[in-house]
Amino acid sequence: MSKTSEQLLKNEPVILTIAGSDSSGGAGIQADLKTFAALGAYGTTAVTCITAQNPRTLHGMQPVDAPLIAQQIRAVCEAYPIAAVKTGMLYSTEIIRTVAQEIIAQGLAVVVVDPVMVASSGARLLQSDAVEALCRELLPIARVITPNLHECEILCGRTISSVEELREAARDICEKFDVACVAKGGHLGNDDENVIDVLFDEGEEFLFKGKRILAAESHGAGCAFSAALTAFLGKGLFLSEAVQRAKHYVSHAMRHSVEIGHHRPLKFNWTAEHGGDSVN
Repeated sequence: MSKTSEQLLKNEPVILTIAGSDSSGGAGIQADLKTFAALGAYGTTAVTCITAQNPRTLHGMQPVDAPLIAQQIRAVCEAYPIAAVKTGMLYSTEIIRTVAQEIIAQGLAVVVVDPVMVASSGARLLQSDAVEALCRELLPIARVITPNLHECEILCGRTISSVEELREAARDICEKFDVACVAKGGHLGNDDENVIDVLFDEGEEFLFKGKRILAAESHGAGCAFSAALTAFLGKGLFLSEAVQRAKHYVSHAMRHSVEIGHHRPLKFNWTAEHGGDSVN
């Protein structure tokens, strides 16, 4: 690791997550805050939805009124210099429009969009008519979007069944919406040993290959990845390096998971047990 990167990683930037609350603590703003803390960033929040859920089932959900979401964003920005912001579950066209307007009004330049559309249980977390608003109003002001396989298919309008098709999807999303795209290949089932993620940014392609982790559960992994990516961007790292380090962080959070009750949630603070080694 270069001396420049070491200095950047010593910074403690303020990161804002605009997302839903997960009552089980494994995803959403809870996962984001745990990730920020593990990586040496100060986390702040604007809650968009309140959910009653656990790693297996979404029992209920209540969106927060859009004006209150706007107030949360303004209150945080009044108090702190925001280095980067990530969006997660936004749910509706009205919320997306409000969030986009506030990001512009507050001059937040480093924006990571995790296009949360469907829960692992199959429940919809983004209304069907809100996909267009996401693409039209939020993606043009984002630095990078982090869709999983299913979200890539929705954004591209076609099925994806191979790494080559995932690469094409990342390129198409980047060019169509003028935003860098990290297309995550964890749900591709044609390689039992490896996972390949694809970053396409301003005409350049980067492939990130890692060992597939046979974790009992992956609830919150997507949230943790986008949160880690946002934290590293907030520290000033280049996008390709931030993606690599975020992938490393999440892989270890899954690998070090421990049984709690009937589940094995990600171990977000594994870095503390390994001397802060979250970036090698």
